[in-house]
Amino acid sequence: MSPPKPSPRIPRLLETSRIYLRPFEITDVDAYFPGLFDAEMRRLTGTQNSFTRTQVERYVENAAQDDTRLMLLIALQENDQIIGDVVLMDMHAKNRSAHIRVAIDQAEHQGKGYGSEALLLMLDYGFGICNLHRIELEVYAFNERAIRTYEKLGFQREGVKRDVLFYNHQYHDAVQMSMLEDEFRQRHMKDQPENV
Repeated sequence: MSPPKPSPRIPRLLETSRIYLRPFEITDVDAYFPGLFDAEMRRLTGTQNSFTRTQVERYVENAAQDDTRLMLLIALQENDQIIGDVVLMDMHAKNRSAHIRVAIDQAEHQGKGYGSEALLLMLDYGFGICNLHRIELEVYAFNERAIRTYEKLGFQREGVKRDVLFYNHQYHDAVQMSMLEDEFRQRHMKDQPENV
């Protein structure tokens, strides 16, 4: 009997000791698709539409062709389980700016710092590899846990868009936040040795 073949190593673009970020492949749609119907995730993201599997496949294919977008899945180091995604989008080369979003799909994985780790990896990539100067995000005002997380990472509040989301019979505000490259480096790179 021949020994079992080792499974192919999953590509890892960025990683910490607990998670890694990797490209989204069409074969991941089956694992990703059910999360689009989680009631709490839909509320936190303000998702009002429903999606078919075909629409999600098309979205993934289009995102892979979009030079202004980097969409990565968040997976656990211990078992390769996909727990969410993080995206740099609307990257603008002349302005050196982009928008970022992160989602941890299931309640069992939320509140454990995985989202913060994924954001730090993507911020470091955005400022250090993509040469961005400004990365912004928008979060609904009722998502206080996310706002605290973003502030802890160093995002600054810039303003409020009033009544931007109508969800579950109510209007909700959105908080605009951003981080600049020097703010990121000062806060998160101070222990890094400088290149000689």
